[in-house]
This record gives sequence, structure tokens and C-alpha cells, in this order.
Amino acid sequence: MTVSADEVKRLRELTGAGMMDCKRALQEAAGDVDRAVELLRERGLAAAAKRAGRAASEGVVDAYIHGGGRIGAMVEVNCETDFVANTEEFRALARDIAMQVAAHDPEWVSRDEVPEEVLTQERKIYEAQAREEGKPDKVIPKIVEGKLEAFYKQRCLLDQPFFRDMDGKTSVEDVVTKLGATVGENVRVSRFVRYVRGGG
Repeated sequence: MTVSADEVKRLRELTGAGMMDCKRALQEAAGDVDRAVELLRERGLAAAAKRAGRAASEGVVDAYIHGGGRIGAMVEVNCETDFVANTEEFRALARDIAMQVAAHDPEWVSRDEVPEEVLTQERKIYEAQAREEGKPDKVIPKIVEGKLEAFYKQRCLLDQPFFRDMDGKTSVEDVVTKLGATVGENVRVSRFVRYVRGGG
């Protein structure tokens, strides 16, 4: 299938992927831009998965203070080399992550860190709510899983919608993965802390 230069340009602006990658994705998706975006994301995630085992011991600690010193956040974002750690793009990512933490108050970096007892308690609550609403038994497990996904999007940093994406379709993990694909290194958020003045 033939795709136009304008379509390729649009997809490139949406994803930040290379021109030839965008062209191939559009051809495979028969011109469907949404499907082409999915294909590129899948490939970016696959590339990131290959890099995930590599040591990421370089990086930066960055901080963001908001509201006249009322809220502050500090994050550690890691990569493999000091060359990447010193790039403008990497430092901008670290600053954005600190702003995300300050604004959206996550409790954990990823869903893997959520304690099992917390998940068990959440499942019990969601199941009780569904029964209280009179939902049929056969749909309750799906309702519980759907509410758990919403829980992760609210409480886990990497699952949260990235604050700079007005559509809410891009997660923090998508942004981290995209930078990793761009620089060709394992990029990860290691930890964060958030302070609220007078919060103990």
C-alpha cells in the first residue's frame, strides 16, 4: 500500500519514531493511523524489553518545588551512560517526572511494588461494591479487574496519564519507554519521594 508523505509526517509527529518506521507501520496498518501508533508502541516496548536487563546505574536525581514551597518532589531516573544522563532530553524527562509526582501524588513507582495485602483489600472492596449494586456474579470479576486498572492509573506513577498529554492517552511509562527507544538505553524511574508542607 502507498502512503503519502503527509501521513508519514503526521505519524512521526505523534510518535517521535523514525520516518521509515512510520512508513512501514502505516503500510502494515493499511493507512489506519491509530493502528500504526499501536504497532510502533509495540515495537518500542519490545526494544525496551531487550534493554531492560542491562545495568542502569547512571542518571540524575532531580527535584521540583511547587506552590511557593508548599509541595516538593524528588526523583531518581536512571540510564546506562553518563553521556545520556547529561543530555537535555534526559534531564527534561527527570524534571517532568518530578512535576508528575508533585502534581499527581502516586504511592508506588510501578504496579509490581503494590503490596499484595493492599490488592487483596482493594479487591474485597470492589467486589462488595459490585454486590451492593446488584451486579450478577458472573460479571463481578471483570468489574473488579476494571476497578483495579483504575486504581493502578491513580496510585502507580508509571501507569498514571502523563500530565503533559492533554488527551490522557499517554502514560508516564510510555514517555519513559519512548526516550529509552530514542537514546537506545535502558531508562527507568527508580524511586521518588513527595513532601507536603505540614504533612508530617
